[in-house]
Amino acid sequence: MTSELPEMRASDSERERVAERLREAVAEGRLDMEEFEQRLDAAYRARTHGELEPLVSDLPVGGLPVVGTAPSPVATGSGGWAQRVGGPATSNGAFAFWGGFGRKGTWTVGRKFTTFTLMGGGELDLREARFEDRETVIRCFAIMGGVHIVVPPDLNVEVGGFGLMGGFGEQGQSEGLPDPAAPRVRITGFAIMGGVGVERKRTRAEKQRLKAERAERAELEKQPRLKKGLEKDERDGRKELG
Repeated sequence: MTSELPEMRASDSERERVAERLREAVAEGRLDMEEFEQRLDAAYRARTHGELEPLVSDLPVGGLPVVGTAPSPVATGSGGWAQRVGGPATSNGAFAFWGGFGRKGTWTVGRKFTTFTLMGGGELDLREARFEDRETVIRCFAIMGGVHIVVPPDLNVEVGGFGLMGGFGEQGQSEGLPDPAAPRVRITGFAIMGGVGVERKRTRAEKQRLKAERAERAELEKQPRLKKGLEKDERDGRKELG
């Protein structure tokens, strides 16, 4: 949206909204980190709507936010869980015999999901998945094969299977506590001469978003110094006019 008053002074909240849109854009891959940091710095230095508008005008939901409107909520972490629970399952199971299977991207996990691998392998990626129900049970049976399950760091996951001449368990440690709003996923079953492994891992977009947040915090720390500099420039300008 283009402002009809480009010379109108920008408020702190408007600068923050533009910064938030830039952070979304880098997480979506629309801006690289160098361009993001340049635009973010310009956003915090901007004094008018006319200076803010070019920073987001080439982005899909770009333009200066309407004065007085609240910014749209942005999901943090891997969450937005309320929007990811419910709806019919797109898959309730997977099977591999001398081959493999994969479920990734935006698919909907059935409340009871069963995998079976015999001399084969498979991957379940839940980082962008939806869930039919808040309580999900994934049963994995691997015989001389394996199943690799990738989950977001804030998902509630319980692993309770066992391995015989193989392995069944979670790799690494959770980053902090799971999100209380996230669904609960119980992973059970057995692995015979094979393995079932659960890995917590962020998506590339999530890593970019976190990197953008760190850059934004660094810019926020500069604001007190920047404000003092702007005030000094204004005082110097008034002295020259006087």
